[in-house]
Amino acid sequence: MAVKRETVTFTALSKEIKGGKFRNIYVLQGEEPYYIDRLQQLIIDTALTEDQRDFNLSLYYGNTANVREVISACQQYPAFSQYKVVVVREAQLIPKQPGHKNDLDLLASYAEKPQPSTILVICHKGETLKSKPFTEAIKTTKNGVIFDSNKVREGRDLDTLILSYANSLGCNIDTKATSMLADHIGTDIARLFSELDKLSLLTEGGNNDPSAPAGQKNITPLLIERNIGISKDFNNFELEDALSKRDAAKAFRIVDYFERNPKNNPSMVSVAMLFSFFSNVLLAATASDKSPDNIMSIVGTRSQWRARKFLEATRMYNTRSLVNIIGFLRECDTRNKGIGSRQDQYALLKELVYKILHA
Repeated sequence: MAVKRETVTFTALSKEIKGGKFRNIYVLQGEEPYYIDRLQQLIIDTALTEDQRDFNLSLYYGNTANVREVISACQQYPAFSQYKVVVVREAQLIPKQPGHKNDLDLLASYAEKPQPSTILVICHKGETLKSKPFTEAIKTTKNGVIFDSNKVREGRDLDTLILSYANSLGCNIDTKATSMLADHIGTDIARLFSELDKLSLLTEGGNNDPSAPAGQKNITPLLIERNIGISKDFNNFELEDALSKRDAAKAFRIVDYFERNPKNNPSMVSVAMLFSFFSNVLLAATASDKSPDNIMSIVGTRSQWRARKFLEATRMYNTRSLVNIIGFLRECDTRNKGIGSRQDQYALLKELVYKILHA
C-alpha cells in the first residue's frame, strides 16, 4: 500500500519553524519562489544565531553542487550549536553525474537515517522534484516534509490567501479591504505579504481609522488608502458595486478616475474582475436553491456577505442580460488586446460599462 505524504501549508509550516520545531529534511518545491525563499531563510534565522552560522551553515547552489559533498556536510556534527543547517538552493539545476538518472537519488539513503542534529533544506523551484527514491524515503520514514509551493490564482484563492495571512498576523480584514489589495497588487506574493506586514504594524496600539472597532487590529480600506495609496472610493471593488446596483453616475465617475490614473488602474484588470463577478452572478441567477449557504458553495466563497451581493445583483439583471454581459466582457477583453480594435483602453471600458448598464 502506497504511503501518503504529509500535506502542509505555508502558514502551518512557518508557525512550526518559528516555534523551534524542526524536521530533519525539508523539500521545498514548486512554481512560487516566494514561499521557498521565505521558508528556507526562516529555518536559517530560527535555528542559528549570527555567530553560529560560520561553522554550522553550509550553502550549496544547484549548478555547482555535488550531492556527495552535501551528504558529507549533513553527516557532520554542529559546533557550539544545537543544529547544523545544510541548504541546497536552485536544486533543479544540479547536474547529472555519469551513471545516475538523477543525482538527488543519492539522498534516499541519507533520508532513511538522517543525522538528528542536521536540518537539510532542498529548494527546488519551477517544478516538483523528480527523484522518486528520495521522496519515497521521506514519505516512508517520515524523517522530513515535502512542501508544494504552488502559484496562487486570481480570484477566491487570492482572497483566501489575503484573509488567512492577515489572520496569522492577528488582524481582521474586511471584504472591501481584501478586494482592494487583490485588485491593486495581484499575485505578487512577496509584495502582498510585505504590504500586509506593514499594515499589521500600523494597527499596533489601535487603528489610524476612526471608523474601525476599538480594541481590535483591523486592516480597513481607509488604512490601506492612507498607507498604500489605493483609493477606497475609486477602485474595481466600487466599480463592481456600482454596476451591481445599476448606478450609472458612480460607475462612470470611477472609470474617469481610472483614466486619469492609468498606472494603478489598467482596464484589463477591471475587465477580468468584472468577468469573475458577473460569472458568479449568473451562477446565482440559475441556481435552484438561492439560499446564501448554497450560493457560497456554488461560487466557492466563504463570505456570506459576498454571496448576498451576488443574489442582490440578480434582482437587477435577469439571466438573458447576464449572458449578454458575459459576451460583452469577452469582446472587450479581445479588443483590449488589439484584436479587431485600436480604441484606447478606457474608451473600451466606458463602452463596456454603458453596455452592462443597458443590458
